[in-house]
Amino acid sequence: PILLKYRFKKHYRHESLDTSLTRSRVAGEARALLRCLRSGVNVPGIRMVDAADGVLGIEWIEGKSVRKLLPGGAEEEEEELENEQENLDEEEDPLREYDISVDTLMSLIGIELAKMHLADVIHGDLTTSNMMLRHPTSFTSLELNTPTELVLIDFGLSYQSSLIEDKAVDLYVLERAFASTHPDSEPMFAKVLTAYGERIGPKEWPAVKRRLDDVRLRGRKRSMVG
Repeated sequence: PILLKYRFKKHYRHESLDTSLTRSRVAGEARALLRCLRSGVNVPGIRMVDAADGVLGIEWIEGKSVRKLLPGGAEEEEEELENEQENLDEEEDPLREYDISVDTLMSLIGIELAKMHLADVIHGDLTTSNMMLRHPTSFTSLELNTPTELVLIDFGLSYQSSLIEDKAVDLYVLERAFASTHPDSEPMFAKVLTAYGERIGPKEWPAVKRRLDDVRLRGRKRSMVG
């Protein structure tokens, strides 16, 4: 099966401008996915591209978003309450069926982000909703020591850049997403950064880390000013 992403027409924009923007963004997302695929980043495969009509066909990923698998991140709270008794075990440890720990999951996230940044692709909208764990029943690779793999999705706001600033901002956006969605997430994100630093290497990591600290400081100042 495939997933079709369709960019609907924005009627508040001039028709020719809307057509041009739609074509550009669909083509841009396809290019980012292709660049990631060629660099060994786990992203959905491309099945078809129709930039003129704003349609992108990508591989269907059988699994769940990382947001649903981490504490505090369930996306359908009311539905969970209705099924609380039926799914009690899964809610206590939703990663059980994927046979990995939270620490391993954080390492997988850090590794994929580093691979993406080494390919000079900036995601632009990193959240735990834009990451999926492939279900073990649909994962057949024997190259990894884990029964699943992490897949980065939704590259609609992505772009190409080799700038340390852009990579640091990408990480900061994810850090803020962790903080706002998952309680007590500091240790989890620290493990993401550890795996990221190990994979991106000693040549780039110190510079990215310093810039991330700068971005954090700017973010705190903006919060104080309001």
